[in-house]
Amino acid sequence: MATAAKINATAPKAAVPVQKTTVLKDAPTRPGEWSLADIQAALKRELPPALLKTRQQHNMSITYIDWHTVNRILDKYAPGWSWEIKTMQLSSERIFLVGRLTIPAAEGLFTRESTGTETLTNFGYGDPSSNAESMCFRRAAAKFGLGLYLYDK
Repeated sequence: MATAAKINATAPKAAVPVQKTTVLKDAPTRPGEWSLADIQAALKRELPPALLKTRQQHNMSITYIDWHTVNRILDKYAPGWSWEIKTMQLSSERIFLVGRLTIPAAEGLFTRESTGTETLTNFGYGDPSSNAESMCFRRAAAKFGLGLYLYDK
């Protein structure tokens, strides 16, 4: 028995498992190169604060992403994406839009639709139709995960 104990004491120690780190892929270079899961994983990451804007609305501070920043992020992680206005309606006080964002992925085309609205009077910066479209576009991108965490607050 003494021999067995001596053998166990001198046996090499088991290797300590190395923790795997998530390595981000290089951004896709063509439409359909990444799977939808890959695209959404990239879009769901928190954005650097420099890409975010803040505005006051109804005595609240709202953090958001400009439409042109959304455009650039989609260009990088979802090349070949497309945007279209499906419907536009007017009332005496508001404009209402429904838009569709389509992203090509390895499995095929994926779409998300969203709405946007703006008053026709007493609005801030920009014109009502571009403001409604910006809202609609950003919301559709959020349905793919882009900036969705900003809505949690």
